[in-house]
Amino acid sequence: MATNPTLPPVEQAHEIALSLWSQGHAFTVALLRPWNAYQIGIILALIVAAHILRAIFGPRLHAWMRTREGWPKWRMRLLVMIHRRLRLLFFVGLAWVTLLIMKEVTWPSRSYLIGIAASLAVTWLVITFVTRLIANGFLRIIVRYAGWAWATLMILGLTDEAQSLLDSVAVTLGETRISLWLVVQAVVILGALFFAARLISTTTSSRIRRNEQISPSMQVLAIKLLQMALYSAAIFMGLRTVGVDLTGLAFLSGAIGLGLGFGLQKVVSNLVSGVIILLDKSIKPGDVISLGETFGWINALGARYVSVVTRDGKEYLIPNEDLITSQVVNWSHSNEFVRLDIFFGTAYGDDPHNVRAIAIEAAAGVPRVLSMKEPVCHIVGFGDSSVDYILRFWIRDPAQGLTNIRGNVYLALWDAFHEQGISIPFPQREVRMLNNPDDITKPTHF
Repeated sequence: MATNPTLPPVEQAHEIALSLWSQGHAFTVALLRPWNAYQIGIILALIVAAHILRAIFGPRLHAWMRTREGWPKWRMRLLVMIHRRLRLLFFVGLAWVTLLIMKEVTWPSRSYLIGIAASLAVTWLVITFVTRLIANGFLRIIVRYAGWAWATLMILGLTDEAQSLLDSVAVTLGETRISLWLVVQAVVILGALFFAARLISTTTSSRIRRNEQISPSMQVLAIKLLQMALYSAAIFMGLRTVGVDLTGLAFLSGAIGLGLGFGLQKVVSNLVSGVIILLDKSIKPGDVISLGETFGWINALGARYVSVVTRDGKEYLIPNEDLITSQVVNWSHSNEFVRLDIFFGTAYGDDPHNVRAIAIEAAAGVPRVLSMKEPVCHIVGFGDSSVDYILRFWIRDPAQGLTNIRGNVYLALWDAFHEQGISIPFPQREVRMLNNPDDITKPTHF
């Protein structure tokens, strides 16, 4: 139905409402005809039959599904969907069989309502299965009900009236007219384009991650650039499709730039720092880093932050800017080898040559200490009560922890010194208790 575009929006809506009322009245009168009443009765009987078939075969299908062990997850999800929509599946099958039989034995007009019911059931079933591909639950519900509503209008032949009604609800901003129909078009088109962009991004990202010839940091950079390009193209194409004038975006981009200059400095700084980190490959997923008191390995590189997981299971979200401006220790930047130092002391009565040999042998016997880079031990000073040493050894798996390997080496030194009779001194003080007050002036040795 076409309306007069020169009429005010209120009169257009009134004209559309009168047209819908007249069509609804005619449809109601048509339902009172005998054959239409018979068709309604047949549809209700098919619904009851579908319910009975669901009650019979539903438990059997569920029991059979429980015996399907080892099946792929997607196949089990499909079976769950079929089990939940079993009543609708039975109705669709029964409705189409009934429709084909009635077209053969009677006039087409006497099966018109059954054809509408069968078409609606098939459309609802297809939309239900297709919308299961949408991961977001809220978005899936919106798309599902919107698809059901629009498909119902198409089957009933009311799309022109619905479009005219939505187009009559509009506001005018300068030379731009924004109607409810334009908003609906934009939401549908942008949703479809975003879904396509997400699907392409997910598929391409998985292929990039499987490519071992690309470094982890470049993989993250390529994925981020691909996502930005796809979503930007989806927005641009969607707005152009619905007829939005993009020349006005110049003013919007200027306002955004002004806002970035004042309120979003940190956000932009983190975004730029993230790109720099990905380009210079200073850190990448899997690297072991130390930043201040935080020690852990890189779990993920985000657009705004880096996820660092510590040995105790805590996950720190460190802004990218901190990794650029602060001193970061990357234990596995250029290679996996890491040298660790521990300090200890022995008594002056122990032979230093013997102590060094025992310490080197004890450290070499600890798991994770590399034999290809032999430990070394040196004297670093003569203390008040001990000869001080430094023991240096190499490992190649800093992600497995540093404190634990140091503790294991200290424990190996303790066992070796105890076995060889090497003593580890500690400060001692002598205190004398004076009974005679006259001896207070006498020197006391400590």
